[in-house]
Amino acid sequence: MAKVFITGSSDGLGLMAARILIQQGHQVVLHGRNRERAETALGAAPGAAHTVFGDLSKVEETRRVADQVNALGRFDAVIHNAGVGYREPGRIETPSGASHVFAINVLAPYILTALIERPDRLIYLSSGMHHGVRPRLNDMLWAERRWEGASAYAESKFYDVALAFAVARLWPEVLSNALEPGWVPTKMGGPGAPDDMRKAPVTQAWLSVSDDKLAQSTGAYFYHQKLREPNAAARDAKVQDALLEICGRLSRVRLS
Repeated sequence: MAKVFITGSSDGLGLMAARILIQQGHQVVLHGRNRERAETALGAAPGAAHTVFGDLSKVEETRRVADQVNALGRFDAVIHNAGVGYREPGRIETPSGASHVFAINVLAPYILTALIERPDRLIYLSSGMHHGVRPRLNDMLWAERRWEGASAYAESKFYDVALAFAVARLWPEVLSNALEPGWVPTKMGGPGAPDDMRKAPVTQAWLSVSDDKLAQSTGAYFYHQKLREPNAAARDAKVQDALLEICGRLSRVRLS
């Protein structure tokens, strides 16, 4: 039995992955943005071991999430599932100075990765939209450009892949991978999304616990339990280091 923590698991793909793992007999800890959502998640995932809560758009609350997780002991795997989509009509600045999209989708997994006791496996959810990104390292936070929600979201998902690969490079004893679940009809994806909802949560659950040789890869990118080539720029150590530098500056948390 593995012990797995899943961010953003009060609904959507996070909750679906939690249900898969609980059904397989694993110990799963859920996360919600606030206490009410966390308690709702427990009711939606019977058999979950525990829940934690905190708003991942805020650095201090994200730190408290890490504290809550560490108080429960070491985990075998952490699935960084929480995210917001591409429909924000304008740039929303958070207290750290990051945009709301960057804060939740990139900065929060960075902070949690750095502060949660190091597990055996780390899984980061990306998106197929990351493939077309040409990273703008001089404006990761969209402070200079005119806001484009879809592009800001795609870039955030690119940086999730870069973060996964940076961790794989820096922590060779940890299996660190990223994946795209497909464009599926979740609250984020919208009702017209064409991909198979049944397959969408499977890869992240599989990567967190499976003994399959492929599931024990590191520094890899997956789609429906198969390897897929990521955006090549995500493997660039200069891109990774620039990401770690700005996340460290915004959060005052160092990942090394």
